[in-house]
Amino acid sequence: MGNMKAPMTFLVGMFLVVLACQSTRAAEKDSPLIKMPFSFGRGMENTPVLFQDRPLLVANYRPNGPSPVGTYLFLIDLRTGQELTRFGEGHSFVSAFVNGNRLHVFASEYTEDWAQSIYRFVSTDLKTWSRELAVPREGDEHLFNCSVCDDGHGGYLMAYESNLPVQFCFKFARSTDLATWEKIPGLVFTGENNEYSACPVLRYFAPYYYVIYLHAAIPGHKGWVSFMARSKDLVEWELSPKNPILEAGPGEGINNSDVDLFEYEGNTYVYYATGDQATWGALNVAMYPGPINAFYRSCFPDSADKVRVSTKRD
Repeated sequence: MGNMKAPMTFLVGMFLVVLACQSTRAAEKDSPLIKMPFSFGRGMENTPVLFQDRPLLVANYRPNGPSPVGTYLFLIDLRTGQELTRFGEGHSFVSAFVNGNRLHVFASEYTEDWAQSIYRFVSTDLKTWSRELAVPREGDEHLFNCSVCDDGHGGYLMAYESNLPVQFCFKFARSTDLATWEKIPGLVFTGENNEYSACPVLRYFAPYYYVIYLHAAIPGHKGWVSFMARSKDLVEWELSPKNPILEAGPGEGINNSDVDLFEYEGNTYVYYATGDQATWGALNVAMYPGPINAFYRSCFPDSADKVRVSTKRD
């Protein structure tokens, strides 16, 4: 939950990345990520993308409370820090996917009755946007964060968050054109013990699908933490032995959530939210000095034992 305004410029961030890479990781961090010593200010859900060779941040502004009033989606130019456009009033829990010269933005309709179905916004010029239903909710469920990736087989895969049957969990849908989505029946990711598994971010690097998701507090760690898992078939999953890959540090409250990431000039930048999941949140950045696929592989060392979970439900 939360909102976002006034990020730093991308160039300043690059300078700080160089400084941070020369520092030693905190003792408690088994994760290969290096946290940057700055914040983008107030924020929560977001997706960094490269669109027409421009690094952009797709984000949402949502005032506190379950109301669509004042809620909207917007784009930030990461090189200048300038807001480029606002659109999607009354929508939140944003994510984005670039396909050629089209930017696809997915977001849930936000009402006094919480988040509803997921819609797709599409633009080629970042000025004119079309809107259509992507994934409808079923019955009394509410849909929140989602993430879309190329599935490696000529189509696209979405992971989307629901409050049913576990608050929270995520499910899957497939598409051949990013417009029409078919839900995959019988698969629900609920972690190891039917537990809180929220805001998934999905990528595919053969032969694995990788997902980073939010896990509730666990013994010996601080507040909400980010976990990683991988699967070859969306049914059987391995949890990373380096979990949690992100947890709150000094000044970050009790939350490291709403992860999304992109690769820029050979390095991986992970955007994540801090705060308390209730009254405040800020958008921070961590970095892996290498490409995204190397980052994912680093979280699954061959020699380590791995917890295995299944998404299959009767």
